[in-house]
Amino acid sequence: MMSQRLAELQARQRVLQERAAQERADFALHFEPIEKPLSWADKGIDAFNFMKSTPILWTSAFAVLAHYKPKLAGKVLTVGWGTVKLLKGAKSLL
Repeated sequence: MMSQRLAELQARQRVLQERAAQERADFALHFEPIEKPLSWADKGIDAFNFMKSTPILWTSAFAVLAHYKPKLAGKVLTVGWGTVKLLKGAKSLL
């Protein structure tokens, strides 16, 4: 009696594992076209978090840029400031 129930449970487990494997394969197939853009977005988020956690590094890099290429530094500052304002605006909408 108990061994029969155990055999039924093991058979059910195999069926569910095969079904889960098939669903994972189907999901991966549909996910493939957006995998690369999501990977780039993930790298961007990682870079942003790194920059956020090391302000001395990016401040120093900007200071070097401002010293050697002041016009480029001005453009970078303008774009960066605009991006920060855009992100803050988008964050308040969410």
